[in-house]
Amino acid sequence: MSIPVRGLIPLLTVKSVPASIAFYERLGFATHRTHTPEGDDAPVWAWLTGDDCSLMVGESDEPPPEKKQGLIIYMYVDDVAAKHAELKAAGVDVSEISYPFWSKRGEFGMKDSDGYAIMISHTGR
Repeated sequence: MSIPVRGLIPLLTVKSVPASIAFYERLGFATHRTHTPEGDDAPVWAWLTGDDCSLMVGESDEPPPEKKQGLIIYMYVDDVAAKHAELKAAGVDVSEISYPFWSKRGEFGMKDSDGYAIMISHTGR
């Protein structure tokens, strides 16, 4: 019998944890925990939480290349149009809402401060 996996939290390597915290807080995440090494004045790692999701960010001297990451982060909300309007009003550079076959209620995209591709789609609930 296999031991079940109870969760999965991606860890994104970033140039600046404070900048990433600020960006993801505008998306609706809260800072759950951070780590600031002794003698430093800013965190180098953070665990961010949403309603039913988590994301960790950690500083790296060499973050992944911005153009060839092979990673798209999908976030799900109950009202795509309302989230789109909220983020635009907060100054986030978001794409227009599109309606591909896999997201009939719409989705839109953006990039975070390190160039990670983020899509916001409907929960399906």
